Amino acid sequence: MSNPAPPQSGRKRLVTGAGLLLIAAGGLWGASKFTWVRLRSFDGLGEPRTILVSGADWSAALVPLAVALVAAAIATLAIRGWALRILAVLVAVIGAGAAYLGVSLWAVRDVGPRAADVKNVPVSTLIGADRLSGGATTAVVAAVVVVLAAITLLRAARGVVDTKYQTPAARRSDSADLGEKTQSERVMWDSLDDGQDPTVGPPERSSGPT
Repeated sequence: MSNPAPPQSGRKRLVTGAGLLLIAAGGLWGASKFTWVRLRSFDGLGEPRTILVSGADWSAALVPLAVALVAAAIATLAIRGWALRILAVLVAVIGAGAAYLGVSLWAVRDVGPRAADVKNVPVSTLIGADRLSGGATTAVVAAVVVVLAAITLLRAARGVVDTKYQTPAARRSDSADLGEKTQSERVMWDSLDDGQDPTVGPPERSSGPT
């Protein structure tokens, strides 16, 4: 018979994994709202302008990835086995993508031209560009949480499979053991009702006179 404790542990891991995915989704959504780059431009005609480039402007995939994580969190409560393992791998891929988006802010040597491009600002009018790391850092932290969620889901999938699956031979063996135990208890109680000691074997029959 299987122990009921491991399935309970597997369910806790599923809930934990789903919670981590929702936290990561909130982190990516928040990162999309942060200002990643601050541009200063001057066209020679008016006053200098300050243009803010948000995370969604810099990396348009942040919000779709956040939505995908919410969908994955919901799916974890409905699927099991290999489907859950495949989902965990996909979640890990999303985490790697989110980390890449965050690191991209530091990977670009000069953020001015790219930020000017996404905001349709002529590069020739740029007089300065400031890199703000708060949003990118949030995206990287969210990516780490996504990877932790993927590991949790993989462990949950393995635990559910190991504790819930039994081969037909194992199920027949469990049924036979249960039947023998039930039969043994019934014989013991019958012996007690007849005033016999069930711990003593049946008397040997004499073979009669030779």
